[in-house]
Order: sequence, then structure tokens, then C-alpha cells
Amino acid sequence: MREPITRRTLLRGTAGGVAAVAVGSPAVAGAGPVPRLVRELEERIRAGMAAYGIPGVAYGLYHRGREYVGGFGVTDVSAPEPVDGDTLFRIASTTKTFTGTAVMRLVERGRLDLDRTVRSYLPGFRTADETASRRVTLRQVLNHSAGWLGDSFVDTGGGDDALARYVAAMAGLPQLTEPGRVFAYNNAAIGVAGRILEVATGRVYEDALRSLVLDPLSLRQSAFTPQDVPGARVAVPHGFDLEGNVVAVPEALAIPRSLHSFGGLFSSARDQVRWARFHLGDGGPLLTRRSLRAMRWRPGPPGMLFVEVDGAGVTWMLRPSAEGPRIVQHGGDLGGQHSGFLFVPEREFALTLLTNSEGGPQLVSELFADDWALSRFAGLHNLPARPRVLPPAELAAYEGRYLGQQVGVDGSVASLELELVGAGGRLSVRLGGREALVLPFYRRDRVLVWTPDGADTYSRGDFVRDPDGAVGWFRFGGRLYRRHPLGTAAALRVTPAVLIPGTLPYPRSTTPG
Repeated sequence: MREPITRRTLLRGTAGGVAAVAVGSPAVAGAGPVPRLVRELEERIRAGMAAYGIPGVAYGLYHRGREYVGGFGVTDVSAPEPVDGDTLFRIASTTKTFTGTAVMRLVERGRLDLDRTVRSYLPGFRTADETASRRVTLRQVLNHSAGWLGDSFVDTGGGDDALARYVAAMAGLPQLTEPGRVFAYNNAAIGVAGRILEVATGRVYEDALRSLVLDPLSLRQSAFTPQDVPGARVAVPHGFDLEGNVVAVPEALAIPRSLHSFGGLFSSARDQVRWARFHLGDGGPLLTRRSLRAMRWRPGPPGMLFVEVDGAGVTWMLRPSAEGPRIVQHGGDLGGQHSGFLFVPEREFALTLLTNSEGGPQLVSELFADDWALSRFAGLHNLPARPRVLPPAELAAYEGRYLGQQVGVDGSVASLELELVGAGGRLSVRLGGREALVLPFYRRDRVLVWTPDGADTYSRGDFVRDPDGAVGWFRFGGRLYRRHPLGTAAALRVTPAVLIPGTLPYPRSTTPG
């Protein structure tokens, strides 16, 4: 049994850390002093670690032709080692961008076509909706508009057939929206893309990704098991006990192999900066500039994933700015491992942050959903959002009980019901009769997300309308929650799964997100 460390003790231990190291690029000879803006970023990180109980953080920054890589705190409060830019963290859903890049390599070679159907490559593919299964394309799989229930985390074992069995198990997933119509974050869809890579290359997913992406880019600190990175230090996930003490949860590092293509990669801040520079067009000849740009043009349907997005390209979230230049973004969430990743091609700017605590989402939100870092390093801001007060008659169109679901590792289905009611000109989100969040509108169908005391969470949500124009869904954290009018029995049609009571985690999930 590991002894818990109090948050106060932890914060004394993480006050120091490994400072950033500036790495000269071909355009800038020599490292030189750390600029003021970089020091401000480091101060912000340290303050967030103290405020939110985060034992260890690593970051990578590319700005004005230089890389800055640094780390602070410890890997494990019960067996502390220092975190630096080479420490391994699980990057969770940023793995999806590696899968998308591997697909683009095969597109360049003429072996895959983004606009062909999934069944062109996987003839037996099916979900619960035959029509959607027949029509859905590879592009829709990669831009999160496939339309079926996306949070399926079924464990299909550790064998080389894990991904094939995972995709076969999707036969019971319900279709929420028709393919290509609505953006809804979809882990399972990227699992399909991973399986297509296996079929197209004749290799298991991990080997295919290594040969197509990791090895050619010399990303030697990126792997699916830490044992594949000799001598690496690994950041252990942390949570909080009932007294608020920070405790290590090393068992949270383990996830099913079936989830690797959309959430399984370990990486370091140093490798993540290299990844960003590659996608900025400075990473080598692995893909043509045209293909790199193609990953971030022709976005699918617009939507919301904590921030407004123009849609997703080939796995990249394409985020608008008030000034015009597009922000390219991802990030990842697993239990005790939360990260952010973004770059701005027009500003030659990139930032990544890796954390090892359930306090991590707050710091990630401050740096990646708010525009603190964007404004300082790239001169960009979020689209404006001034909260409004709506009359009861307008709020009534949104009131209701909203149900979301996910499939767990054992194949059971867990659900979360949110009750949205008008209060004080805004919507109140209630869980079990208690107010959990407040949603002030700032545009039609779009809301800010506040805590009950009015604190900004730096997140946004929105409502999706059915073809008849009525409000049909609440989209929160990119997931769809089906609306049912107050006073009715909420139920989603799920076949053939068995519905088991449970809770669907908030968007910052313990499963890849």
C-alpha cells in the first residue's frame, strides 16, 4: 500500500524542476538565454501544478525558430524521479494523429483513397445500421463524422488479432447520426482506421505505425510500451483520495491493446515537438507538403470539442481564431495522464504539455482552450463569446433530459443522464438533482460551461438540431447526449448490448478522449 502524500507536501517538492533547454534550429545558431515569454509559460505551469495537484509536467515549445523543452516535478510521488523533456507520458488521443498520418502515407502511395468506403477495405465491416455501414467512407472515419456511438473501449485481448476483434465487436454499436452530417468525437472510428492500416500493410497496427511513421521520423522516445525505449523514465498516473491527497495509480498505465490505434502511444515532450515541426512542414520528406496540408483542409462538419472547431481534417481538429489563422489541435485524456497539443502553421508556433495527474485537465484547459498561450506566442484569440441571459420561453426549447452512453472494457454499456433546466436566464445542468454546471448562451445553440459558482472552465458546448429543426442533442466534450423532453423516459436504442447502470465520465475521461 503506497503512503499518500498530501497536496501541501507535494507542492513543496515540485516547486523546483528541470528548467527549459533551448535547442538551436538550423535558422538559429546557439541556444542563448531563455526569452521572457518562455519564462512566463514556465511560471504558469508551476502555478498550475501547485493549484491543481500535478506531480509532474513536461512541455515542448516551438517559437521563433527555436525549440524549448523542459520538465518540472516528479514522475511518481511514492518513488520520485525528476521529470524532464525526455520523460515518457502516455499521450492518449494524440495517438490518433499518428494513425491519420500513417493513412496519408498509404494515400500518397495510391494504396488507400480517403473517399472510398470502409467496406472497400474491410468487406465485412458493420455496425448496427446496415445503410450507414455500407456508405461510410475512410474520410468520414478520420474526421469524426462516421455517426455511430464513438466511445467503445472493449478489451479484446492482447493477441495480434486484438484490433480485428475490436472492429468485429462494433457490430452492435448504434448509429446516432447519418455519416457525414454531424461532428461527434469517435474513438471507435479511429480503431477502424487502424484496422484498415493492418489490412493494407499486412502488419499488426503497432508494427505498421512504427515502419510508416515512428522509425522514418526517428521518434525514438515514442512507443506502445516503455520497454521499447531503453532507460526511459515513465510518468506514473496520479489521482486524489477522499481527503484530497495525491496518490500514485500505476495500474492506470495499462490499457487494452484494442485501444492502441486511438490512445495507446507513449511519447516525450521532445518527440512531441519534433512531431509538431514535421506537421508544420519542417520535419523531413516523409509526406509531401501537399499531403501535410491535405490533413488540415476539407474539414468535416463543424462542431465543438471544448472549443469551437471548423471540423476535423484527417484526425486534426481545425480550430478558428478571431484573427483568421487556423489553429490545428489535438490532445489526450486517460486516467491520470492528460495532455494538450497544438500548432499554428501561419505563425510557426507549436506547444505541447504532458501531465501525470487527474488535476491535469485544469492546466491543459488554461493553456489550450483559453487563449493565454495563443495570444502571447501567436497573437491569436478565441472567437468572442459574451454570455447572454435568455427568457424562459427560449430556454424551454433546450430543456430536457439528455442521455449519453459508452461501452466499457467488458462490453457492458454505461450511461449518464444530464437534466438541463432553465434558471436565471441560463441552463442549469443537474446530476442526481444537484447542480453540476451552468450553461450561459453566447450564440444560438452555443454555450459556455461554468461551474455552479460562475467560474469559467474554459470549455464550450453546443446543441445539435435534428433534420426537422428541433433540438435533438447536447454536444459536450465532443460527445452527443440525446435529448428527451422533461417528464419522458429517456432511452437510446442500443442493439444488441445489455444496458448496465453506470456513469459515463465527463469529457475528461479515464478512457482515450
